[in-house]
Amino acid sequence: MELKQQISHLTQKAGKNAFSLLFPDVCLSCGAHVTKQGVVCSDCWSELHFIEKPYCDVLGAPLGLDFGPGMVSAEAIANPPNFSHARSATIHVKIARQLVSRLKYGDRSDLAPWMGNWMMRAGRELLAETDLIVPIPLHAGRYFSRRYNQAAELGRSIAQKTETPFAPEAIIRAKATKNQVGLTRNQRLENVRSAFRVPPACEILIAGKTILLIDDVLTTGATANAACKALLKAGAAKTNLLTFSQVVPGFVDTQIPNI
Repeated sequence: MELKQQISHLTQKAGKNAFSLLFPDVCLSCGAHVTKQGVVCSDCWSELHFIEKPYCDVLGAPLGLDFGPGMVSAEAIANPPNFSHARSATIHVKIARQLVSRLKYGDRSDLAPWMGNWMMRAGRELLAETDLIVPIPLHAGRYFSRRYNQAAELGRSIAQKTETPFAPEAIIRAKATKNQVGLTRNQRLENVRSAFRVPPACEILIAGKTILLIDDVLTTGATANAACKALLKAGAAKTNLLTFSQVVPGFVDTQIPNI
């Protein structure tokens, strides 16, 4: 038995060494060698702006001053969202924007588990009350061209690691919307109006549940609001939002390319 264990250990070690030679541990952003998989190098780490407290209790956007727990931003008061709380891991600039672009347009679905780890850290309070994880869906035409849904890849990874039920079929994008990039807030709202619906067969799945909606980026919240409205209308008790990054006014990104 001891000999078998030693052989098994040596085989596993050889396999790991071979894997390391074929797929060396490199920075998720720049490709520099790092000590383990799923991390960024020190230079790229300094370009990641993680969102820490204080932040708006509703939108999760960083605040300049700490006014204590439960502080809500002026934006959340002026435009209350359909979700109860939103949390994002990083501000959508530099390395964060690059990672999102690679996941979304660069055929880098392998990034999703590592990005999901940061999202889990940012959304741990939301995950604690979540009954069901649902990703923002793509329209069938866009899904066909991209071959996968980046929000679903993030959501699937988080669901597996937290052992939370995952239901990508719970909501569908019934209308082929324009790309939101470059649109004004009002244009975004109009673009996604009535874009989402819950299939009748899935209404029992979400009824009375606290839903955690997953997306890659929170910009104006138009897409998330439209999706949450459809979920609440179909019987969900509560919706929250978790994204990898969030666009924050005042943070300008001109240094890191998209892909």
